[in-house]
Amino acid sequence: MNSDNHLLLEVALDLANSINTEDRFDRLLSCIRKAIRCDAVALLRLQQQMLIPLAIQGLAADTLGRRFLLSEHPRLAALCNAERVHRFPPDCPLPDPYDGLLLAHSGELPVHSCMGLPLYSDGQLMGLVTIDSMQPDAFHHISDRTLALIAALSAATLKTALELAKLSLHAHQARQLVEELTQEALLKDGGELIGQSASMQALQHDINLVAGSDYTVLILGESGVGKELVARTVHKKSARHRGPLVHLNCAALPETLADAELFGHARGAFTGAERERPGKFLLADGGTIFLDEIGELPLSIQSKLLRVLQRGEIQPVGKDQVQQVNVRIIAATNRDLQLEVQQGRFRADLYHRLSVYPLTVPPLRQRPEDILLLAGYFIEQTRRKLGVRQLKLSPAAAQALQAAVWPGNVRELEHVVSRAALKASGREGRHGILTMQAEDLALTSAAVPVVSTSDDSGMPQALTDLKTATEAFQRQLILQTLAQTNCNWAEAARRLQLDRANLQRLAKRLGISTGRVIQSA
Repeated sequence: MNSDNHLLLEVALDLANSINTEDRFDRLLSCIRKAIRCDAVALLRLQQQMLIPLAIQGLAADTLGRRFLLSEHPRLAALCNAERVHRFPPDCPLPDPYDGLLLAHSGELPVHSCMGLPLYSDGQLMGLVTIDSMQPDAFHHISDRTLALIAALSAATLKTALELAKLSLHAHQARQLVEELTQEALLKDGGELIGQSASMQALQHDINLVAGSDYTVLILGESGVGKELVARTVHKKSARHRGPLVHLNCAALPETLADAELFGHARGAFTGAERERPGKFLLADGGTIFLDEIGELPLSIQSKLLRVLQRGEIQPVGKDQVQQVNVRIIAATNRDLQLEVQQGRFRADLYHRLSVYPLTVPPLRQRPEDILLLAGYFIEQTRRKLGVRQLKLSPAAAQALQAAVWPGNVRELEHVVSRAALKASGREGRHGILTMQAEDLALTSAAVPVVSTSDDSGMPQALTDLKTATEAFQRQLILQTLAQTNCNWAEAARRLQLDRANLQRLAKRLGISTGRVIQSA
């Protein structure tokens, strides 16, 4: 093996031991100077019509900050137009871009040796290596083959570094996205479960019980009860709390894009897929994914979700290989999934996989003792948003809140408080203590149950207290709905936007038989 081959082998081995991009570039130039005696060497990256120095040796430090436009530097332009190593004659009249920058010489460069190695990858020019010596004909004895091999090693080094930089950027962007998604999920709509009612205490107990496990959780409840808040609480109390929490609303997913959104896609997998993109499951790896409105997920995607639950495997669109993910799944729905299974709109095997540990969030009308607590929480939030000193409820407004049925649950209560506060500030200004009146709530026709005094209603003519009136209204509504559905509890629950089990428990508490014959105690 001749000396040139020894040097090239040394170059390759030294580069293989490089730790990072900067170290790799510096080692490359040191190896080139070891193989070719020279006074200066530089590695430059081509970006459009500009060369950007990535590493230098033997040149002034400020060279790294310079940007060489090809239109202004004919020597560099000539190297970029060359297909292989290009040697300039010692007396070449073209101006040298390094005039006055060589550490071995001050002032304008006299006759000297200069050559360049174009660096190609897949037929595309990536950059240059320039080599200069103060000795004329210093490179005369070096064969083109040796220079071609050095150029190939340099091109491979540059390509590897650029690819690693690209991957690092994508990883950084993915981390940022995960952090943003997690932060958004944790802060959205508040971050605390509020309630002292027995039903909320039971829910808190169940959350504490299941959070420490890695079980899949299915959160059930009507729209607006706070299912997303329950999901965030489970994540925060779990061993995965330092990992990402990624929220995905299945109802907002177009069926054509649901696959790619959940599992990712390769570049060119479909029209508009200009680059590879990780799906929500990959972003949630090591943490939790919250699939809100899971009942809206298309059947075509449900089988793939089942695969994740069974084996932790995802397959991005346009890719043949399968990827493993470690993700805890929390799902939520306001639908009766058992009924959806019976009607063929939801897979039975997926339902059983999801409902390992179901959590049912009670509607607001079943926890009246929590209404003023929640109202106080929303009032304080609204006070800060409006920038007022104090905001409070009048006694009549507090009574109206407690008397309402709240079909929109906690979300409706929040919106009612926000609107009432805005009306109060418009009437009283934003200075001093603002008091929200009952009329600001606008609940009379929207949420307060109107109790008929007619004998035809099936209710007593005189109802002396709120609890009796509320229970009478609930009893009447349930009995009417059961009569309309021929005592089909599943259908009645769907119409009332309740979970079937919750409806039957409420019916028993109200003295309504849950058998086939409707009876009222």
